[in-house]
Amino acid sequence: QQQQQSSYIDYALLLSPTFSPTVHANTLLHATIAPDDKPPLDLSTPLSRLLFDVQDIDAEIHSITTAHAVPLLTRTKHRTAAALRVLDGVENHVRALEESYIRLEHEVGERHRVAELTAQVVERLLRTLRIGRAVQRVVGLGRQLEGCVEAGEWVQAARTVVMWRGAWEEEKEALHGIKAAREVRDGVVLPAERVVLARAQAGVREFSMSSLGTGNTVNSGAGGGEKTYSQAENAKTRATSALQTLYLLSPVPTSITKPSLTASDNLEFFDPNLLTAAIQNYLQTAQTASLASLARALAALPTLDRALLEISARGQNIIALENLLAGTMTPSHPLLPEKFPTTTLLDPLLHALDTPTLPTYFWRSLANALPARVAEILSRGGAPARALRGGKEKVREAIRRCVDQGTRMPGGKDGGNWEREAAVMVGAVMGAIK
Repeated sequence: QQQQQSSYIDYALLLSPTFSPTVHANTLLHATIAPDDKPPLDLSTPLSRLLFDVQDIDAEIHSITTAHAVPLLTRTKHRTAAALRVLDGVENHVRALEESYIRLEHEVGERHRVAELTAQVVERLLRTLRIGRAVQRVVGLGRQLEGCVEAGEWVQAARTVVMWRGAWEEEKEALHGIKAAREVRDGVVLPAERVVLARAQAGVREFSMSSLGTGNTVNSGAGGGEKTYSQAENAKTRATSALQTLYLLSPVPTSITKPSLTASDNLEFFDPNLLTAAIQNYLQTAQTASLASLARALAALPTLDRALLEISARGQNIIALENLLAGTMTPSHPLLPEKFPTTTLLDPLLHALDTPTLPTYFWRSLANALPARVAEILSRGGAPARALRGGKEKVREAIRRCVDQGTRMPGGKDGGNWEREAAVMVGAVMGAIK
């Protein structure tokens, strides 16, 4: 402050942000030399003044720097030392972090590799365990199936076959590559399944409960004479076993695993096609044999009573089969969910055949095929045609008695009102004769 008061230099002006050297020089010149001075303008004095100003400023800077050099150097030294200490600390921390990172990276990487290997080992062990259990299960079920076939337990054998299918499908790809599993499949399960299926189909095909003694073979669907109570019960037992076996062996579609099922879904999603096919074949065989025998009898009327008795016997067998189906509930299926609704074996069959009853299906199918056969007899002419036209009333009554007798339960019990079926049969023959 004392230096500023003793000096003529205007430090505030020189340090101002708006300082301009040209303006300052011009101001000094005009302050030193008046415009009307004589002689002419002499710049030596102002220039010397400027030079002196520069020297004075330099001296001031040197003086100030010299006076404050020690504190500045001391402060700079302390700041440098502090910075070095901070730098050393930071470098130490960085080195520690780098070492920790390297150690952690090594440990984590090693543990990760070990974990991956462990996971692979565990996964393979689990896979091996699953395959081993699958092999054990299919082999065990194969042995169980052999025992069931030897003992003649066909329903249990069918259930075992279905359980074996489920076990095979769970690990199908893996089991294909295992010799023991393939040997069980090819040497035990598939042959046993064919035997069980053939026995069940034969049990349905040979079913006969009629008490009408006609002397015909069982394959024609007619009765074989009066049956004792024991024989009738044995026939029912064999037929029930065959029906349940066919139900179990029928393939189950994948859509059956839907979470919510109702009674209508039972028919929509699971059609026991093996059972349906066996019953359809039984009805078709009875219809074909009945049509052939009735056509021959209409061409030779003395044999009509015998032919109609055979047809009545087949009708009684169909009535008995329907009652057996209606009284047999669907067996528990290993591949169906527990909440799957239970129905009688008759329900899916009627749904597949689109008919209210099996006797209705039989009599109306037979009636649909009769007009062509009657027309063929009449078109050939001769004695058979004349006899048929002359004895049409006898034929009418005989056919009505045939339907009435064929719609009764075996043993003579009334099977219900079948007047419409009788009218359809009579109309099929009489309509063609007219």
